Amino acid sequence: MVAIIDYGAGNLLSVQKALDFIGCENAVTSDPDIIAVADGAILPGVGSFGDAMEHMHTYGLVEAVQDFAAGGKPFLGICLGLQVLFDRSEESPGVDGLSVLPGEVRRFPSDMGLKIPHIGWNSIACRPDCPLFEGLPTEPYVYFVHSYYLNAASDDAVAATADYGIPFHAAAWRGNVFATQFHPEKSGAVGLQILRNFATLTN
Repeated sequence: MVAIIDYGAGNLLSVQKALDFIGCENAVTSDPDIIAVADGAILPGVGSFGDAMEHMHTYGLVEAVQDFAAGGKPFLGICLGLQVLFDRSEESPGVDGLSVLPGEVRRFPSDMGLKIPHIGWNSIACRPDCPLFEGLPTEPYVYFVHSYYLNAASDDAVAATADYGIPFHAAAWRGNVFATQFHPEKSGAVGLQILRNFATLTN
């Protein structure tokens, strides 16, 4: 069973529908005890970094997420769920992230001549050794909705990159922890394959 972590700031229904579609048993939960015994966990998210961290503290989920990520079972952060895994974000100065992975989240420059937020389909360059991208082309198209982007502290934690006026880190991977700035659940066949790959890791 994959736990879809509910902390009041997630795109839960679309993630759950995608997992249902691929036949992956799942449960939406905010219960740390249920999360702890799950075979895998997904942390979705939409909204602001500061609000997300406030909600996680309110729901008592900070330690639950940190412990699960450290426990070795597959973990996937999506969109804002990627951002809060890192140390901090320019969106919410002074707010600490979960620090599961080292790095920070920055805002796209306003002088790029491009619309912010970045909304729509964009190609990504995937690391061929990342199990999340098994069976995909090297540069698949996926769906983004974000104004802030990841700047990981270590290149070895970067699973995919993309370009929107500037190059940015589009996915992260270290050990059992995976995270995507894009939305697999909204990325058509490519996204469903990513979720299938994740589900396979939980078996």
